[in-house]
Amino acid sequence: MKQEEITIAAPEGCGGVGRFAAGADPVKRGQILDGAKRVFMKLGYDAASMNDVTREAGVSKGTIYVYFQSKEDLFGALVEREKSAFDATIRQILDESATVEDGLRGYSHAYAHFILDTEMIPTMRILMGVLDRMPTLCQRFFASSPTNIKVLLQDYIAAAADKGELEVEDTDLAARQFIDLSTAGYFKKRLFNDIPVRPDDKEIARVVDSGVRMFMNFYGPKNTEARG
Repeated sequence: MKQEEITIAAPEGCGGVGRFAAGADPVKRGQILDGAKRVFMKLGYDAASMNDVTREAGVSKGTIYVYFQSKEDLFGALVEREKSAFDATIRQILDESATVEDGLRGYSHAYAHFILDTEMIPTMRILMGVLDRMPTLCQRFFASSPTNIKVLLQDYIAAAADKGELEVEDTDLAARQFIDLSTAGYFKKRLFNDIPVRPDDKEIARVVDSGVRMFMNFYGPKNTEARG
């Protein structure tokens, strides 16, 4: 199997040229993942093959195995990429929020759109379908890493409680409750195809606003001075 090397321009002031090590070109890796995403969304995990991905991504079979050892490895990397991108979005929303209510509303709105999206629902169905055979893959998706969206929310709630903006004893429970409030049961309806498309933006906004009010009514400061 021939390993590809991609020549790139050397940084200014350095002699010669630089080369990506085999399997390290981020553009090529992204090209493969983009192709894999289209294939998995169309065919599902079991029906998709590495040959399908090579054709869709426009790369050789030799190249794809330089970057990914197996279909499971490829799907896992795709899930990690999508998850990491959303985790970064959530972190930015929380970091830039002016008030705790703004942060919660921004989080809830982004989460509802993400989890109810037409691309995310098939991914969740695939994960459910391979759970018994590939439990490690599913654990990677739900892992409580420092950048996990539940952990980010839990830390945000804890920080708000430290500043007197919330009154919370169990931040883990509060975070999980708020995540459930963000979709008000629509996630399960989408997952099991009770509704074929996600609710419209107006309905999502209604659910989000209601969830934030409920959360703040229960966990918000109990005196008007703290609220003001």
